[in-house]
Amino acid sequence: MCSHDHEHTHADGTTHTHSHDHTHSHDHDHQHHSPEEALALLTYMVQHNRHHAEELHELAHSLEDEPAQLIHDAVLDFNLGNEKLDEALKLLKD
Repeated sequence: MCSHDHEHTHADGTTHTHSHDHTHSHDHDHQHHSPEEALALLTYMVQHNRHHAEELHELAHSLEDEPAQLIHDAVLDFNLGNEKLDEALKLLKD
């Protein structure tokens, strides 16, 4: 469990600080795939991600200033992730 402090001010100017406790669950079902299934899934995901990167790039060009720059930066990060997935895909194919 983790705790977060929050401060808020009411309309009358009174400020309150209080903590919120949050329980975080990290349960994951791990599904094992055959090499063929992993290859097919990763191939699909890389192509899917490239398509989304292109869409985000186009979206950034329709915006201005900081939102556009943040989307451009995210596309660069997205592409870096895709390059790593491409490398994993090459390794699976070998």
